[in-house]
Amino acid sequence: MTAIEEYINEAEKDQQPKLKEIYQVIKETVPPETKEKISYQMPTFYLKENLVHFGAMKKHIGFYPTPSAMEAFEKQLKDYKTSKGAVQFPYDQDLPIDLIKEMVRFRLQEVMEDQ
Repeated sequence: MTAIEEYINEAEKDQQPKLKEIYQVIKETVPPETKEKISYQMPTFYLKENLVHFGAMKKHIGFYPTPSAMEAFEKQLKDYKTSKGAVQFPYDQDLPIDLIKEMVRFRLQEVMEDQ
C-alpha cells in the first residue's frame, strides 16, 4: 500500500470516495516515474519537484497545484473557493475531472520546461 493509499484509508469514511477519485485521476495523468509521497501532511505527486498536493478537509478536498496553475486556470475555477495556491472541491459536488487533468498536465509541462 502506498503512503497516499494509507492517507485515504485513514480519512473519514464519507471522504474516501472523492479522495480515491482525485487520486486515480492524478495517478492516470502523471508519467509512471512520478513519485507519490506525503508532504506537508498531504498526498503529493513529485517529479523533480512537488507537482500537486491534495488533502481531506472537513467540507471539501483541497487541491494544491501551485500559484502558477491557479493563475493559469483562474477563469475555469471561478465557481470554486480559491486562494493563491489552492482550490476547494466540495464533497457534495462532482469533481471537475477534466479540469483537474488539465491542471496536472500544466504542472508537468511547467516542471519539464524548467529543467
